[in-house]
Amino acid sequence: MKEMKLDRKTRYTRMVLQDSLMELMKDKPINKITIKELCEHADLNRTTFYAHYTDQYDLLRKIGDEALAWAKEAVAILIEKTDERETMKVLESICHYFAQNSKHLQILMSEQGDMDFQKELLTLIYQQCGISTLAENGGDRAELYFRFVVMGSVGLIQHWLKTGLKQPPEEIAGIIYDMAALLR
Repeated sequence: MKEMKLDRKTRYTRMVLQDSLMELMKDKPINKITIKELCEHADLNRTTFYAHYTDQYDLLRKIGDEALAWAKEAVAILIEKTDERETMKVLESICHYFAQNSKHLQILMSEQGDMDFQKELLTLIYQQCGISTLAENGGDRAELYFRFVVMGSVGLIQHWLKTGLKQPPEEIAGIIYDMAALLR
């Protein structure tokens, strides 16, 4: 019983710290955010913070790592699908994930966000989709088309997050699907 309580308390503490960092990053870059300020915003003491993270960069990295782990799994599922309907369902679930986690992902993917996260996300997509194989088999043109679609999709999601998710996830998924049709 006590162990479950501790787990719930730990999850809550981490969630509060993550939310506080994302909230503060709306107004200023991470290098201007102090641990004291972060803890005051989260209404936690510094000892509690240091029990979970080494510094604000570690906290940001852990937030990004969670999103990247999810993205890796989602991209793996996506590239397995060959049926149009199944592909659309996976794209829609990816867009729903972005919508449900927009509070964190909007900051991570913004100009003042985590550039390392953004680079890692693109690298993950390129590696999982086999861009090196694509370049070998289809030549430079195929690789350029692929990069265009990936960068366009990421840019579209960034814009969608930045403008407050005005379109439903299904519409964004449809646009990405249509862009990717260029590769076929």
